[in-house]
Amino acid sequence: MTDLRQHAESIADQFSEHLDISTDEVESRLETLVTEYKIPAEEARRSVTNHYLDEAGLDRDSLGGGSNSEVQLTEIDAAEQWVDLTVKVVDLWEPRSDSIAQVGLLGDPSGTLKFTKWAKSDLPELEEDGVYRLENVVTDEYQGQFSVKLNRTTGISELDEELEVGDDETEIEGAFVDVQSGSGLIKRCPEEGCTRVLQNGRCSEHGEVEGEFDLRIKGVLDDGREVQEVIFDKEATEEVAEIGLDEAKQMAMDALDTTVVADEIRGKLLGRYYRVRGPTFGRYVLADAVEELGGPTDPEETLIKARSI
Repeated sequence: MTDLRQHAESIADQFSEHLDISTDEVESRLETLVTEYKIPAEEARRSVTNHYLDEAGLDRDSLGGGSNSEVQLTEIDAAEQWVDLTVKVVDLWEPRSDSIAQVGLLGDPSGTLKFTKWAKSDLPELEEDGVYRLENVVTDEYQGQFSVKLNRTTGISELDEELEVGDDETEIEGAFVDVQSGSGLIKRCPEEGCTRVLQNGRCSEHGEVEGEFDLRIKGVLDDGREVQEVIFDKEATEEVAEIGLDEAKQMAMDALDTTVVADEIRGKLLGRYYRVRGPTFGRYVLADAVEELGGPTDPEETLIKARSI
């Protein structure tokens, strides 16, 4: 069965109680977006799901998930899937928006994953270190990083048992050999619950919006045997590149060009050695902790030295 067919069956199942649609009809819509408009399959799935939500007059939280599979957290590898979980609340953070009731980290024997619980879902509070059975949660993905969202259809049952949480953190060392496109001063979508990076002033989910500035680095470390892509968020970028968001905005304003920030970062980091630790999401390591180890300042010399290790 093709991926599009699987997506189509899942969407048709989700809307089976609300709309008279067939799997073939859904697959045709998906295929048009993917083959004619060259839209990635996951983005096409979100677009088609949103279309049927509008047609049915539903919001996403009122859409049930049908028959769900219970999965381990690290088995989650696609967005817009409805799953059941048995997890421990590892950590809770302060929400940055009034629309979010709780946000934090869930864990199970396979590893950890971020979760978001919306305020309008009116669900019971999750307690740190508590173990829960979560039924009917929906998966999400952003830049290769998967997460789960609790909605008003989610069932929460506290379990009187212990649950071991696996360690999915990665530690790598290597030479900084590339600062990729999409690094430096960027703009993110300001819509609540959305942090997508804008492309030419557009969010793939919400269209043209007035973005909010942010800093990030998409880099590549080379340890001499293999390369690893790493993402640094604003805090990690400010630490490793020694440049703040306000300073970056002023640099871009003075030059009338945001790319000067990435160029500044590139000049500071290429040819240096770092130790980076953090969770792995997709092909990226997300930098939670960064330590400079020194090294040559010439990127060509760095690459040659790394390859000789």
